[in-house]
Order: sequence, then C-alpha cells, then structure tokens
Amino acid sequence: MEWSDVRIFLAIARSGSLGSAARALQLSHPTVGRRLRALEEEIGQMLFQRHSEGVVLTNAGEAILRLAEEMESNALAIQRRLIGASAEIDGELRISAAGWFASYVLPPVLHDLSQQYPRIVPKLIASHRIFDLSRREADIAFRVIPFDEPDIVQRYLMRMAYGLYTRSDAPDPRKGDGDGSNLLLMDTSEYTYPDVVWVQDMLPRARPVFSSNSRGLQARLCARGLGLAVLPRPVGDQTVGLRLVDLGENPPSRDFWMGYHRDLRQIKPLRALVDIAVRLLGDAEPSEPEQI
Repeated sequence: MEWSDVRIFLAIARSGSLGSAARALQLSHPTVGRRLRALEEEIGQMLFQRHSEGVVLTNAGEAILRLAEEMESNALAIQRRLIGASAEIDGELRISAAGWFASYVLPPVLHDLSQQYPRIVPKLIASHRIFDLSRREADIAFRVIPFDEPDIVQRYLMRMAYGLYTRSDAPDPRKGDGDGSNLLLMDTSEYTYPDVVWVQDMLPRARPVFSSNSRGLQARLCARGLGLAVLPRPVGDQTVGLRLVDLGENPPSRDFWMGYHRDLRQIKPLRALVDIAVRLLGDAEPSEPEQI
C-alpha cells in the first residue's frame, strides 16, 4: 500500500466527497476516483459507500482509518525531521495569524524577515482557524490561545491592549448607560470575546447593530459612523477617522503566543522570524524560555 494512495483515502474520509478531496489535494476528480478504485482493488474491499451527497466509510474503511492516520503521522514526522535536520527551508514559510494581526501587527516582522532571508517566500494564512502544526498546515502560528498540542514549542510574545473607538467627530457615550449609541461587535457564535462582554456591561443601553469576525471591517464601519467598536490598539490607532473613547476603564487585554513544531525549531528562517517578532513586538524578557 503506497502512502500516496493512503493520503487520498484520508482526504476523502475527512472531506466526505471525492470532489472536495480533489480540491484539497490539488488533483483532478478523475485522478482521485481512479486512485481510490486502485486502492480498493488492492485491498479487495470497498472503503466508501457512495450516495447522492458524497461518500461515507464502510466497515472496512472504518477499520483501516486509524492505521491510515498512524501512517500519515509517521510520514509527516519523517518529513518534518528531514527538514529540521537540514536547518534550511526553501520556498514558502507558512505563517498563521488572525487577519487583523497579520495586517496591522506583523508587517514590520515580515519585512525584516524578507530582508534577512530574501529567498524565503513568507505565506501568510490570515484566519481565526486553529491550524494543525504537526501536519504542517502552518510552520508557525500566532494566536491568543496557548498551545497545548503535543510536541509544539510555544513562546509568550506580548499582551495586546484594546480600546473603545468611535468616529472622530462623534460624541462620547455615557458610561453605565449608552442610550442612543450603536455597537459593532465580534461574532460570538464560535469564539468568546471578552471585549464583547465588557462593552455591553459598560454601555448596557447601547444597541448592537452589527457583528462579524473581522476587526478590520469593524474599524472601517466605525470610521463611517455606524457605531462604537472595541478594537486592538494597532487596528484602531492605524485607522484614519477614529479616536479613543475614555470610559475610565480599559477593555480586557489579550495575551499572544507563538508556536511551532519541535522538529522545525532549528530551521534558520523560522528561528529568525521568532527572534524578530520578540525584538519588535515582544514584551517578555528576552531570556524567557520556550516551552514544550
């Protein structure tokens, strides 16, 4: 059984359809179907049951799923350790961060990295999704949630201050009231945002008029006068047309962490990115150790 065929099997099992697996693997739909049929013929059993909306695992497919995942884990470990042993990386260095952090915080870090390693192509994946670093969905991630995954090296980076913003010419809301004010909030359907609770406690009579998962969009709508928004200070301070509102109490701050797989910690561009981020952004002691 070839790893390339097992990889296709896992992609189909995870996505639930041949088409989705083909897109994820950047292969053609007929290629995925042909490779699946070849794998099923080699095993002598059907691995998926086809239906109108996609596929589901058969009993035989369920039986080999865990073994296929173990094979994947071993293949990825070999790949990571070969890359890590060379201490070099060619082409892309995949970096994961929330969209606003990528746009408003990381540019000076990425600039210095490109100056130091001009042959490296940083690939910034701007998303709130938590990426699997063991599968190299990203090489390094910046996020507000500490890393508790196995074999991930993490380092505390900084505490991010937040502020309440309004359009430059708008009046201040009244603390403890907020009557007549509108609120632009983060969408809390998937994640918890302390700033949403804070601003609703501070301005209980203010009316929520908009929610999204984009801090940048909040800032732009705030600058147009649609309402008040709690924003990370780099976002609010760099958005033309906004000013800070002082209610006598600041919104909750958030801690930010960097993380990457231990097998990649000797890669020179990745180490350089960590060092540059600590130098330009970090508020921790320079000697603060990394944690696994």
